[in-house]
Amino acid sequence: MTAYYTVGVVTKPHGLRGEVRVYPRTDFPEERFSPGSRLWLRPPGSEPVAELEVRSGRRHQNLWIVGFQGYHAISDVESWRGYELCIPEDMLHPLPEGAYYYHQLIGLEVISDTGEPLGVLAEVLTPGANDVYAVRKPGQPDLLLPAIRDVILSVDLEARRMTVHLLPGLRDGEEDE
Repeated sequence: MTAYYTVGVVTKPHGLRGEVRVYPRTDFPEERFSPGSRLWLRPPGSEPVAELEVRSGRRHQNLWIVGFQGYHAISDVESWRGYELCIPEDMLHPLPEGAYYYHQLIGLEVISDTGEPLGVLAEVLTPGANDVYAVRKPGQPDLLLPAIRDVILSVDLEARRMTVHLLPGLRDGEEDE
């Protein structure tokens, strides 16, 4: 079974000509939403229900307005609210060394540089200047780690492990020094 990765989420139709507003979830929106690009449409977390070809795409504030071949009326796309636009794994771009796709990081065991098991990387948050990794351990609040070099020391995808340095104040209840 082919794995698919989300590159955008349809928020709602735009205008009457079958275009939709898309919240991008890719570092390559200019490529993914350009005319001729192939994308797959799926309900959230499900298997794709249609293969689409982009006929038009343009940035609009923090979203993209995207139209697809064969879909020219609002009634064609109204039911797509909340649906994901995705690509198969073989269409992912290779990343430079030290850069990772979120799906590669989710599920990694996180340990401190002192050997303490901290939990599993459960979610990657994107609040602003840098990503934040939410590390989950049963019975404890999530440990939120900024994805910066001073904190993330190493990522070993083969061993499914991330080693981190806990700066003062990163844990709840710790006082900054």
